[in-house]
Amino acid sequence: MPVDDIPKARTSADHGYLLDEQIGFLLRKAYQRNSTIFAETVPGKLTPTQFSVMHRLAEDGPMSQNRLGRSVAMDGATTKGVVDRLIARGLLQTAPDPDDRRRHLVSLTADGVALIDEAVDAAITVSTETTAPLREREKETLLRLLKKIGGD
Repeated sequence: MPVDDIPKARTSADHGYLLDEQIGFLLRKAYQRNSTIFAETVPGKLTPTQFSVMHRLAEDGPMSQNRLGRSVAMDGATTKGVVDRLIARGLLQTAPDPDDRRRHLVSLTADGVALIDEAVDAAITVSTETTAPLREREKETLLRLLKKIGGD
């Protein structure tokens, strides 16, 4: 179809939708900023999702894959993929649950402990740099509102 024959889309003047003022667009831009800083700062080529899994295990100890996924807001398939990749890298391991032989517990390996200890220090820097344009009160408000949107 020739370009001249394509109907012209409605614009914000017609429908009032301004992309640059939409929550999803702004969250994506903020997340891209955070992801870039994270990738440049956190050691071990960890993704934010992998970091979350490892941090939860460091904080709470061994747990089932199902509980681990729920604790970091991931579905089962995503959790399995993340855990499998971290096991392949030697950062996580599984062992039978002594209380329930049908279940396995996921835990950090010694290499995983060493990496997450280093990565947490870097993650603190990531949060600081991501929110650097904000005043302290704005940071507190942003975190409070994001928790509210996220269902916490």
